[in-house]
Amino acid sequence: MTLLAVGINYNTAPVSIRERLAFPADMLDNTLKNLRNVGSISEAAILSTCNRTEFYCNTENDDQAPLIDWIAATKALKTTEFTPYLYSYTDSQSIRHMFRVACGLDSMILGEPQILGQMKTAYQAAYQAGTLGKNLSKLFQHTFSAAKKVRTDTAIGSSPVSVAFAAVQLAQQIFDKLSEQTALLIGAGETIELTARHLYQHGIGRIIIANRTYDKAHALATQFNGYAIALSEIPTHLAEADIVVSSTASPLPILGKGRVESAIKIRKHKPMFMVDLAVPRDIEAEVEQLRDVYLYTVDDLQNTINQNMDSRRRAAEQAEEIIDTQVEHFLAWLRSQGAQETIRDFRQQAEITRDEVLQKALAQLNSGTAADEVLQRLAHTLTNKLIHTPCAQLREAGANERHDLIAASREIFKL
Repeated sequence: MTLLAVGINYNTAPVSIRERLAFPADMLDNTLKNLRNVGSISEAAILSTCNRTEFYCNTENDDQAPLIDWIAATKALKTTEFTPYLYSYTDSQSIRHMFRVACGLDSMILGEPQILGQMKTAYQAAYQAGTLGKNLSKLFQHTFSAAKKVRTDTAIGSSPVSVAFAAVQLAQQIFDKLSEQTALLIGAGETIELTARHLYQHGIGRIIIANRTYDKAHALATQFNGYAIALSEIPTHLAEADIVVSSTASPLPILGKGRVESAIKIRKHKPMFMVDLAVPRDIEAEVEQLRDVYLYTVDDLQNTINQNMDSRRRAAEQAEEIIDTQVEHFLAWLRSQGAQETIRDFRQQAEITRDEVLQKALAQLNSGTAADEVLQRLAHTLTNKLIHTPCAQLREAGANERHDLIAASREIFKL
């Protein structure tokens, strides 16, 4: 069997490609079930975030062609449209890659913690879809343990750096006083919650939270003395916003060029700072053509996330050493699985022999034979039966000059 990891991320593909390969959470169940039936794939999981889409599979071989063809068919793409952006790993490389992703070592923001939660969500989706087996399930569990160890033993998460934090830092560079600004946050997920928390901690004047589900928006807004609205109310409130941060799972843009242009006119061309953290994008790319609008995507934040990173880079070196050890631990577990069937058969054979000898001993006790005599016979008979076959095989190995078997036997029996 081969552990296979195939994907794209912010390093290999622009957002225009990543958004076409994104998989919405509400479609994952059927998607995963379909994927598991592709080629020789026996186990499958999909990690889909704004910065990456990755496929983790357990297959009979390392042939990636069936998976790539399935991606093309599922997303209605030509393989030539996305294969130049793909990376792939097998076995130990795929194990190391998953560990590094979960620890935030492969993230745009080094050591960011959100990816671990997203990895756990991917595991849960695959578990519920029934597409995990023994190997991939164990790999996910080991991945989570490795990530926990890295966060416990290093300072990888010591600095408050994230995409949300980077967006707020950028807003601080554009506006002198956040206390005089109004922020419109679109969505109610983890990224928007983190953005709201950073803005609130930096003294934002006012927060408006818009979401498709009003109750979620209201629950989040109350944490930060904010105001909740439904998505349909955005046109009414957009002109109030000096800062707009959007991160939803909408398959179509929420804000178009015309709507933003109307808001700018109402604002009398007072600058508006917009950050689109969604993949697919929530804000039409054409919006950046408007004067007085500063539009950034997740890719544009790269220049702002280089601050507060020194300690994380040092910690990353320590994390890589921990990951090296954890990869070896998991590989050792994989190798041990090859012996499990033999161990099971050997144990079963010994138990059958034990039961046969025990039944004879019990019969002798019931017939009145002295207990110490029965025990002596049981010990003698059981010992002879357990060592008879190995001894016979060792004699044959000696006769055939199979010194390798003799040496292996000394190691197995610790002689």
